Amino acid sequence: MKIKRALVSVSDKTGVVDFARALHEAGVEIVSTGGTMKAIKEAGIPVTYVSDVTGFPEIMDGRVKTLNPYIHGGILAVRDNPEHVREMKEHKITGIDLVAVNLYPFKATIEKPGVTLAEAIENIDIGGPAMVRAAAKNFKFVTIVTNPSRYDAIAKQVKETGEVDDHTRMVLAQEAFAHTAAYDDMIQNYLKQQLEK
Repeated sequence: MKIKRALVSVSDKTGVVDFARALHEAGVEIVSTGGTMKAIKEAGIPVTYVSDVTGFPEIMDGRVKTLNPYIHGGILAVRDNPEHVREMKEHKITGIDLVAVNLYPFKATIEKPGVTLAEAIENIDIGGPAMVRAAAKNFKFVTIVTNPSRYDAIAKQVKETGEVDDHTRMVLAQEAFAHTAAYDDMIQNYLKQQLEK
């Protein structure tokens, strides 16, 4: 499946500008949020702000920005299901073929001396895991990249073939679910420790 549109929204910005540049050079439209969008834009790479896709501003201190049918419909649509394709057209939802997301730095936050429960809670990512899990679920059609060390190989495939092969998409989906599982486990462990104090 040809990759035409990518959503790139990362906390760990390692290599993200070069990845975005490679995707752009391969003809991929890039959609992004906040700090990631700023970094991509400052590098002179065309990028569409997620609010321009959703028609809705980032609200509640960024707690709500990607939780929207224009994002999740674009990620979750089964591209060979005529009813899904019809609904995409009817609701003007454009497919998202690649999702590059990694999550808020919860571990780094809770390791800070004197961190408060409130600070820890604000670093629990909600939209990120939702996008990661949606893309991983739909790996038949969508490439999910959670690890920056994968950027070069993925960009190379997209540049050479316009897509990412089936096996790699499934490998990346497995990695993505492992990523969100480890993240949730870290959060539940932290809350358990708070309850034991």
